[in-house]
Amino acid sequence: MPRVIVVDDQAEKRTALVAALMGAGFDAVAACSADAAACALDGCTQIAIVDLMLHGTNGFELARQLRDRAPGVSVILTSDYHFSPTQLEKMNCGAIAFVPRPFALAELTEFLWAKLDARLDHGSRPTASLS
Repeated sequence: MPRVIVVDDQAEKRTALVAALMGAGFDAVAACSADAAACALDGCTQIAIVDLMLHGTNGFELARQLRDRAPGVSVILTSDYHFSPTQLEKMNCGAIAFVPRPFALAELTEFLWAKLDARLDHGSRPTASLS
């Protein structure tokens, strides 16, 4: 089961996303800050979904830290603010994508599975539906 860490300082968003990811077949864990993410990060984590507007260390800074300390972790930034791929590239943070809120959970999980398909054996992807 692929491991995803959700880093968001808003408990309701963090909890809802972790529950949805678990329902879609991911091993999802939550972190409320960059420091908590560093503690929760392990060698099995494949994706970090990071809120851009974290208090303290913001999402861009955390993405840069993860790029340097855990290069095997793919970072996806999310926020209520919208960024183009060009703006994201200019931030030089190593994030592979930006997903603006609000997003459809089914679309997000499909996107994550697409990013992970190259790492997974075919047939190991669970069939789960989101309600």
